[in-house]
Amino acid sequence: MTNLMTAAKAVGAAARAWNDDRACEDELLERIGNARFVLIGEASHGTHEFYRERARLTRRLIQEHGFSAVAVEADWPDAYRVNRFVRGEGGDATPEQALGDFQRFPKWMWRNEDVVAFTAWLREHNARQPERAAGFLGIDLYSLHRSMDEVVAYLDRVDPEAAKRARRRYSCFDPFEQDPQQYGLATMYHSVEPCEDEVVAQLVELQRRESELARGGLLSGDEHFHAEQNARLAVNAERYYRAMFRGRDDTWNLRDTHMADTIDALAEHLASQGRSAKVVVWAHNSHLGDARATDMGWKRGELNVGQLMRERHPGETFLLGLTTHHGEVTAADDWGGPARRRRVRPGLKRSYEQLLHEVGLANFWLDLRERNEATHALSEGRLQRFIGVIYRPETERWSHYSETRLTEQYDAVLHLDETTALAPLDPTSGWTEGEAPDTYPTGE
Repeated sequence: MTNLMTAAKAVGAAARAWNDDRACEDELLERIGNARFVLIGEASHGTHEFYRERARLTRRLIQEHGFSAVAVEADWPDAYRVNRFVRGEGGDATPEQALGDFQRFPKWMWRNEDVVAFTAWLREHNARQPERAAGFLGIDLYSLHRSMDEVVAYLDRVDPEAAKRARRRYSCFDPFEQDPQQYGLATMYHSVEPCEDEVVAQLVELQRRESELARGGLLSGDEHFHAEQNARLAVNAERYYRAMFRGRDDTWNLRDTHMADTIDALAEHLASQGRSAKVVVWAHNSHLGDARATDMGWKRGELNVGQLMRERHPGETFLLGLTTHHGEVTAADDWGGPARRRRVRPGLKRSYEQLLHEVGLANFWLDLRERNEATHALSEGRLQRFIGVIYRPETERWSHYSETRLTEQYDAVLHLDETTALAPLDPTSGWTEGEAPDTYPTGE
């Protein structure tokens, strides 16, 4: 492996400064070029600068490059309420109200000050430039019962008899009291018949009747697409929760395939309405960095959104990873726990975070498609940190690091050396009080 300081010197020579100057954005946007799918990652779900810089680039992509949708790692019905708000529809008067359906853990991932600022901007932009309007959509699949409720509510408005059929089909889940994990457990271990046929039948009916139910222009077409996506989500979520007890790899691949399929369905829907079929995607690096360049792919057989979009849309997909070396993060200690403002330890030895820190620049980006000494050094396998909604510094090596090859994983990387914690709209006492200095060894 290349000596650390030699590698850092090579990276420094190729690094492009990242600051408030629009020229920085211009050069990166030029490299993005004519990509129709721009996937912007994050190394944690709780870092303010990741959300801020992602929004900064997305505003330019919408305003100047014709992007008409922001697809985020969130449940479809929760995000669709925001979509109505940014398009001047629905009953919400403020971004905070529009984000009100994000009540599932982790609330702070979307109910935070940075998302409020972006959704406020997007609503204003859409009102000023309706010809360049952009939506805000979710691509995740956890909202099984919420999505079924949305299908029924839509059919209640357009065809009450069809709504009765939908209720009858979805009543298959009634014995499990809104708990999809209990449903998955029961079908796996207690010989309960799965509800697969029912959810598939409902999706097929909606697809078959699209031209009949979606008459009335763009708005009715959007609402039918919303219902159809919820029905599709119910199909995939039913499979996901049945797979939960077979192992992580099955559920990971189902989830990321659903997310990629949703992006494709969204682009197809936009094109069918004569709108720009260009989509920005916001999700974690673990979903957007090509899995084939990580040990999740070569050791566990997992795929992800970045891999699938590259395979499906070669030459039209751009993957941008965001990294940090140290600072703060908003995260929980355990699943379902309260948000805390945590200290992020410096990157481990033999990690990309350590190498990028040694460059000595506060913020910079690299074009990983170039062929030079920097990308040669970065092509060597190293550790890379992934912090989700839980941060466990006491087991950081095993909880948060994977082996990766950076130059194959992304098309470009934006490194923000020191970062701060995301500010949630619903801070707990643990977040507002902060955290005592980290006593764990650093950098080892």
